Amino acid sequence: MTVQQLKYILKVAEVGSITEAAKLLFISQPSLSNSIKETEKEAGITIFLRSRTGITLTKDGAEFLGYARQVIQQMELLEDRYVTNLPGKVTFGVSSQHYTFTENAFVELVKRFGQERYAFYYNETGTHQILDDVKNRVCDLGILYLSHENEVVMRKVIEGNHLVFTELFSAKPHVFLQKDHPLASKKVVSVNDLAPYPRLNFVQGEYESVYFSEELFSFIPVDKEIRVNDRGAIVNFMLGLNAYTISSGIFPKYLNGENIISVPLAENETMHIGYVLNENQELSELGKSYLEELRKYAPANP
Repeated sequence: MTVQQLKYILKVAEVGSITEAAKLLFISQPSLSNSIKETEKEAGITIFLRSRTGITLTKDGAEFLGYARQVIQQMELLEDRYVTNLPGKVTFGVSSQHYTFTENAFVELVKRFGQERYAFYYNETGTHQILDDVKNRVCDLGILYLSHENEVVMRKVIEGNHLVFTELFSAKPHVFLQKDHPLASKKVVSVNDLAPYPRLNFVQGEYESVYFSEELFSFIPVDKEIRVNDRGAIVNFMLGLNAYTISSGIFPKYLNGENIISVPLAENETMHIGYVLNENQELSELGKSYLEELRKYAPANP
């Protein structure tokens, strides 16, 4: 198994097609296919499932890619140090649920530690994908929350993936609304108050369930619901449809922030926001610094 073969497999996974990857790598499709088959045989696993519609990464393949990325990153660092004589490239990655404060903390980290050369990775994504990203070492750590309604199932899934959850801080649930919303003047709102308005939830793909939901009380049936996969879309729907979403209430410099407010939700629940790591994994110095930035957003009185 060679470094070149690992690079080939990473490129195929990136573009989702052996044909397209071969073009980008300037090799023939048969040569690339043979290289992949040789790697699969040596590793004793199937990395890609092939069909008429293209290729699909297997579960074993996803784990293999996580290790392959680490090898390539380390090889690049080695080449930088001893071959090209360029300054070392700083690497760090985070996978997170859709929170503005995790993004803001990442910006501050890059400002502090972004040297002449770096490769930083930030992925806002669904809950289960975060666990996959950490398990497969696509990123250094993942940010998500536990609550009374999801903790039993989430801890079981986290432990089943050989991950560990550590709490950073807790927050009481709030409702995000546009500033001219009929409920905007209330000091506190209830789930019943929200019933006439569209609820916004982030898409969780094949893992749609109350346990993987990023919003509290998503188990409560509603007449109007919109699922989105982008924070910008959520803001637009809040502004245009008097829609709402339920989150932590931590609200730094949101898109169109002057037009969006948060109102406490009158329900007995707490969001325990924290990070996941692989078992026996130690935080890197960049990881520690990122968590320091995150803690700055902890509510004073959760």
